[in-house]
Amino acid sequence: MTTAVVVGSGPNGLAAGVTLARHGVEVTVLEATDTLGGGTASGEYTLPGLLHDHCSAVHPFAAAAPLLRSLELEKFGLRWRYAPVDLAHPLDEGRAGVLVRSVQDTALGLGVDARRWHRLYRPLSERIDDLIDETFQPPAHLPRHPISLARFGIPALASASLLAGLWRTEEAKALFGGACAHSFRPLTAPTSAALGLMFVAVNQRYGWPVASGGSRSIAEALAALLKSLGGKIETGVRVTAVSQLPPADMVLFNLGPHAVADLLEDRMPHRVQRAYRRYRYGPGAFKLDLAVQGGIPWTDERCGQAGTVHVAGSFAEMVVSERETNAGRMPERPFIIVGQQYLADPGRSRGDLHPIYAYAHVPHGFTGDATEAILRHIERFAPGFRDRIVAHSVTTTADLIATNPNFVGGDVIGGAATPFQLLTRPRVALDPYYTGVPGMFIASAAAPPGAGAHGTAGHNAALSALRRAGIPLLHNDFEKAHRHA
Repeated sequence: MTTAVVVGSGPNGLAAGVTLARHGVEVTVLEATDTLGGGTASGEYTLPGLLHDHCSAVHPFAAAAPLLRSLELEKFGLRWRYAPVDLAHPLDEGRAGVLVRSVQDTALGLGVDARRWHRLYRPLSERIDDLIDETFQPPAHLPRHPISLARFGIPALASASLLAGLWRTEEAKALFGGACAHSFRPLTAPTSAALGLMFVAVNQRYGWPVASGGSRSIAEALAALLKSLGGKIETGVRVTAVSQLPPADMVLFNLGPHAVADLLEDRMPHRVQRAYRRYRYGPGAFKLDLAVQGGIPWTDERCGQAGTVHVAGSFAEMVVSERETNAGRMPERPFIIVGQQYLADPGRSRGDLHPIYAYAHVPHGFTGDATEAILRHIERFAPGFRDRIVAHSVTTTADLIATNPNFVGGDVIGGAATPFQLLTRPRVALDPYYTGVPGMFIASAAAPPGAGAHGTAGHNAALSALRRAGIPLLHNDFEKAHRHA
């Protein structure tokens, strides 16, 4: 029987293991820590009874991903839960932009921008399955939906600042800009509009859900499926040298390029080693977990119904904060993502005491304390917020690295989203998953299609490994998912 070892049990590692096991490969997943899931961990980080997500918290792409839908993970306990409002972006004077799972309803809340919002996002949301099918594959492939891809790709090449000129209201600009900022890129940079287009279009079709019982439920469901297929998972096994690995026909690394280069050293062709060493990482994240009595008292009550709140001020303020962060300077008013997952998943709370998730964009490798900047910025849109905090826990960029070495410099999305690197991660190659060492592959968020709890990079890497091993593929998971969507 063909054997495989997967190093790392994040969603990509587990998805890789599942894909291999479904093709009859004997799989062992090795995890350095005692907990599965990588960035999809959850725990009681502030007070007993309050459940917080560690990193990955809200999952629009995981809910929409053809791979996860094809795996029918609900049979293994995964349930998506939705807040009344998917996303809110508070502004001064008690205003807010509000995103809900409907192009029409979102547009109606944007006044004079309603028609333009509808005109841009209706066709994108209607064709979002086609776009995901294209963008979740390796860049070098024959497009199956060239018209849909072109309609998305042309505006996606623009900067967020340029495309934001479509709208007159600050609410529309803020909603769009906040979605773009998830790429951790300057909003004036080319292609910075791309993620804003995709994030919102996915929302208008699939929403921005959370996993019932915490993000760890995604990893637990994948692990349960893997075990049902005969796969093995071993925790507490930190791999520091390839010689530690058990004999296997193929090895897949759910690790960043630098870590893979360290492990394989001179085994790799020099050009691959050099490319992996040159791989760039972006800004970091500084996280606060808060126990808040009665929740956050937002000035706009719709923010109190939103699973995700972008605390960033106006679009112009976001341009400044993302520019400063990417330049290595801590902004006075950082871009902050606030998660109120308990609104969709009430079991995370304890009575009227609620878990709040908040992380700020900070410079790569930031060594300071962003706690005050985060609290002050939230208080701007929710006066009296500080008085409700009962307990808190801080996670610095160094803490992120300590729990997951893939978060280099606190970068939680697996690499800088520059135009060149988006198309060539982790190196320029027709098969970006192959390390150049026979039987060894990279299967992390540093490989296409990038970050997210959808596991697609691991799945794609496993398909590459199967092809090179001459094992016939059973079916195309993407096509199967779309047939049953």
